[in-house]
Amino acid sequence: MTDLREIASQSKAWPYEEARRLLKRYPQGKPGGVPLVFECGYGPSGLPHIGTFNEVLRTTMVRNAFATLSDAPTRLIEFSDDMDGLRKVPDNVPNQTMLAEHLGKPLSRVPDPFEKYDSFAAHNNAMLREFLDQFGFEYEFISSASKYESGAFDEALKNVLRHYQAIMDIMLPTLRKERAATYSPVLPISEKSGIVLQVPVEVVDADAGLIAFDDEGERVTQSILSGKAKLQWKVDWAMRWVALGVDYEMYGKDLTDSGVQSGKIARVLGGRPPESLIYEMFLDEKGEKISKSKGNGLALEDWLKYGTENSVAFYAYREPKSAKQLHLGVVPKAVDEYFQFRAQWHDQPVEKRLGNPVHHIHNGNVPTGQPPVTFGLLLNLVGVMGAGATEDQVWAYLGNYAEGANAENSPELAELIPIALAYNRDFVAPTLHKRKPEGVEIAALQTLDARLAALPADTSAEDIQNIVYEIGKEGGFENLRDWFKALYETLLGSSAGPRMGSFIALYGIANSRALIAEALA
Repeated sequence: MTDLREIASQSKAWPYEEARRLLKRYPQGKPGGVPLVFECGYGPSGLPHIGTFNEVLRTTMVRNAFATLSDAPTRLIEFSDDMDGLRKVPDNVPNQTMLAEHLGKPLSRVPDPFEKYDSFAAHNNAMLREFLDQFGFEYEFISSASKYESGAFDEALKNVLRHYQAIMDIMLPTLRKERAATYSPVLPISEKSGIVLQVPVEVVDADAGLIAFDDEGERVTQSILSGKAKLQWKVDWAMRWVALGVDYEMYGKDLTDSGVQSGKIARVLGGRPPESLIYEMFLDEKGEKISKSKGNGLALEDWLKYGTENSVAFYAYREPKSAKQLHLGVVPKAVDEYFQFRAQWHDQPVEKRLGNPVHHIHNGNVPTGQPPVTFGLLLNLVGVMGAGATEDQVWAYLGNYAEGANAENSPELAELIPIALAYNRDFVAPTLHKRKPEGVEIAALQTLDARLAALPADTSAEDIQNIVYEIGKEGGFENLRDWFKALYETLLGSSAGPRMGSFIALYGIANSRALIAEALA
């Protein structure tokens, strides 16, 4: 551990860089042995998407990195802002007319449009927790509503009232004139309508938690304690940091200015803002920011339908400060790159291992072994087999390539096969279009067929690849790329593809010759 700790203290991998900032904050750990608090926030106004999961994953990686550098205890809180008012009805949920009747009410008090849970927030919270539990995260789930309504935040709320003017002095210069005229750090919840009110308030008695405000033309004096009010979210964020003793929380680039204001408010409240990494946002295939309410994000269950759990983590780890598109088109590459980096990890010296994404995905306990074929090659195989291909048929073809491979001795391959079939059926098959060979391509394919006819059925992928390569060099092509592109377009129906030697060995020489005959017919 000492050697690993020393190497980790110098590693340039971003989780270790983040962990070192925390170590600088508390070189000996928190006073009294209190755990350092890592926090992730979740706004349950829409269904959880992969960006929500990504934040927990990355924070966990920093937490694990900190554990390598320090013996100080830590805890990770997943905090749901379910006291927020429902601002608009999401596009991707049922019972939208019913939801519209509850606009403005705390999400924890809005009925579940799916009719499964006590509230809309409870439904979305459950979806999030189910996935996080499935992935094996260690975390504590905290509901904002439970903290407000139980009185756990009461002292912190009184503290906000005591520093009301100082908070206003921070916030008002950042607001437009119209917004500033009605802004209040405290949002009372109307006892008449149940709506979270956006109205100016007057502090009546900070120590008693009393405020006064106008509710539908009536001046009301009301407590803000025990769930009768919530805070504006920037103030709420700061209050939470102080009340829960949060030491680390990462957030998206779009919240940069908010983080600055919340940090100032946290100091006014007598606390210290947490260390933070500001990450770039995930974008959809159009380059637009993913939004839970728009529903344009990639759902967790969709990635897992067409990719592996480890591939999600791999994609999330890479370059957190760079914007990346997140759509189903990136899934196959992430699946294969995960396995590539995993294979490399076992041959790397320790200092290189600590910079390998899989080290952080598996917290240093990286599995051994590799599937006998890549996911990309599997996709090419099932693409040629057609949308109606079955798992049994795929296993039969795999026998040509990896003798004795079965679900028992190749469990990761067994996981990839149904995923490849689903991805091909839903996304690849509709786009495949084989063209007829032309010009020098015709003679080259005829030569390839003749050369394959002379080979034993068990010829290695490497030997077949060498033959394909030779034909391309001697076939009159301007460059080899044109030859391989012709093979992909005429035999597979796509503009890109695998090493042809590997594909032919997998699909079988006889079957591959049939593809060539079909192309030349």
